[in-house]
Amino acid sequence: MSNQSKFIQTLNGDVAAIPPIWFMRQAGRYLPEYRELRAKAGSFLDLCFNSDFASEVTLQPIRRFDLDAAILFADILLIPHALGQELSFVEGEGPRLDPVVSPKDIDVFRKRDILGPLEAVFETVRKTKAGLGDDKALIGFAGAPWTVATYMLAGGPMKDPAALRLRYYREPDFINELIDVLTEKTIAYLIAQIDAGADAVQLFDTWASGLPWPVLDKLSVGPMDKIASAVKKARPDIPVIFFPKGVGEKAIEYVHLKSCDGFGIDYAMDPAWARAHLGERVVVQGGLDPLLVVAGGAPMEKAAETLLKLFHDVPYVFNLGHGFIPETPPEHVATLVDFIRRNG
Repeated sequence: MSNQSKFIQTLNGDVAAIPPIWFMRQAGRYLPEYRELRAKAGSFLDLCFNSDFASEVTLQPIRRFDLDAAILFADILLIPHALGQELSFVEGEGPRLDPVVSPKDIDVFRKRDILGPLEAVFETVRKTKAGLGDDKALIGFAGAPWTVATYMLAGGPMKDPAALRLRYYREPDFINELIDVLTEKTIAYLIAQIDAGADAVQLFDTWASGLPWPVLDKLSVGPMDKIASAVKKARPDIPVIFFPKGVGEKAIEYVHLKSCDGFGIDYAMDPAWARAHLGERVVVQGGLDPLLVVAGGAPMEKAAETLLKLFHDVPYVFNLGHGFIPETPPEHVATLVDFIRRNG
């Protein structure tokens, strides 16, 4: 039976008096209970692949803040890891992927099964689902192909993706083949998450920002549409949310896709523009600057009130315009949730 939580009802087009609430990176380093479990797990990857721990971490913010949806605790780089690229997380630096991907890897990647190596993730979904009430939804997710590819090609996080744009111009066939492989693997990965119990899925394209048109269409819009369309064809009742960060007015290109049910707006986008241009076509999600939750107080509440007023007459999911940062005081999150529930 499909989940009919407030979150799913909203994604299906219902306007809630008080919008459903969840937050990107709601499970993580700002919570003391997360830090405790993370220390017990050993490495970050050990935490991702321990389904008991990962499930517990997914549920922690639901218990603490009574949010309307949990998002699977995993990482967007688990697919390259399953494809055979060595993944480690270096304290203070972030992820490292070895060796850096080259054209000779494509055929190997194409043949490789990723579902077996990622079984622990699906077990996390099953355990989390069992721990959630019927009124709570579980969101599965994956990184969009371009964002995942940037890490695979750079061997880690980038300060400036210009070098990879240049590489695309110089080696379009290689980059397109890598994007195609990641698209196919991501479809299988998301369907497996849904079959394990995810009620909705979200695609994160953090590095869509800065891609010029028509490169954005080729590397971000097209692959995300292909993934979402395949997922919806296989599992028609499952809503798909897109979060391409920093695309500005090019958001229009995504929301015109039949495969897009929800669209996450980042903190740089004018929410009034989003209401006027996106809000009639898809369910808008997000928009609040995560740093406002660090600051707390009147600025946070005023910005939240603006979003509530702008989207009061259309289906809307309250969220951030990117994820919580580690410095976020948990009590500010609690205040924000209380404010939304009182003023929705």
